[in-house]
Amino acid sequence: MSVLLEARGLWLPRGRHWTLNVPHLQVQEGEILTLLGPNGAGKSTLVAVLAGLLPPRRGELRFRGRVVDFRRNLDYRRRIAVVLQRPVLFRGTVWANVEMGLRFRGVPPAVRREKVQRWLQRLGLGELAQRPARRLSGGQAQRVALARALVLDPDLLFLDEPFQALDAPTRRDLLLELRDLLQAEGRTAVYVTHDLTEGLALAHRVAVMVEGRIRQIGPPEAILYRPVDLQVARLVGMENVLPCRVQAKERQLAFVEACGCRCTALAAEDVTPGAPAYLGLRPEALMLTLEEPQAGTSARNRFPARVRRIWPQGALMRVQVQTESGCTLWASVTYLAAQELGLDEGQRVWVVFKASAAWVFREGEGSRLSAVGSPQ
Repeated sequence: MSVLLEARGLWLPRGRHWTLNVPHLQVQEGEILTLLGPNGAGKSTLVAVLAGLLPPRRGELRFRGRVVDFRRNLDYRRRIAVVLQRPVLFRGTVWANVEMGLRFRGVPPAVRREKVQRWLQRLGLGELAQRPARRLSGGQAQRVALARALVLDPDLLFLDEPFQALDAPTRRDLLLELRDLLQAEGRTAVYVTHDLTEGLALAHRVAVMVEGRIRQIGPPEAILYRPVDLQVARLVGMENVLPCRVQAKERQLAFVEACGCRCTALAAEDVTPGAPAYLGLRPEALMLTLEEPQAGTSARNRFPARVRRIWPQGALMRVQVQTESGCTLWASVTYLAAQELGLDEGQRVWVVFKASAAWVFREGEGSRLSAVGSPQ
């Protein structure tokens, strides 16, 4: 894929500190890049800069290789579209709102009619074309905002938490529709969210932002299972993070001691024998058995433990266990698996996981930040 948008050296101060510090970021043509992070991480600020709405103190943007002039960026603004958290709809009908951008650009009436009709139908708004925009539900209003952006045929679409204010079922439905629409159209988009599930549902790549910086960027599976540090691990739901000591390392595998047991796991490049590190395990990567697995199976790692608490969470059962050495772990299992095992509080179990499902990393950022920027 070719580079559509490139940012270099973006820096924006706030008082004595900075609110944005992004040395390098690329958006590839045809990809959906998710900016993921907690509230206040700088995601919306970065989008405002990338969209040419907020000039940085230092740094530059390049769109298709050409530098964007923040003072005279009309040509760039014509190639992008922005959808915000709250749809800012004008007085008038749904049709008038969707058509407005095309009117400003001087698009002929016949072309406007064809484009508006197409996007109203694509987003399920055909029967609402003449309804006053102020009388729409939240989900309908956000569909109008999306239609108003997409009717402009933008090369790059920025979506800043567009579904946050909606109820869960409406948000889920719109997210699925948006994903299918973007993929079918081959659109390039930057999507902002603090919701992990929402961000992963769309993304080709995910950029994790913390305190104005991009701490890690890569495909969803790398973010979920190979976090660069402790803070990113917590943000992406890696609930089981155990202090460990690296005893040996062979290529990508590390042999560590954690919770009184020896384990084998994949490891970050900067993990070295003898150095303190962390062993990260996602709850869904842990398997619970009543009997110790036989030697030679792929799930070579095992902890003897006892069940402490069990309770439902959505379609899964959350199981809290404590190992014999006193470590607390969380596992997610299906209702059926919990019933088959007959899980109960106080029951003795084995916690089992594969080496490929475990990740050893150091605490600090260090050299791992060298991966930030364009995909390798």
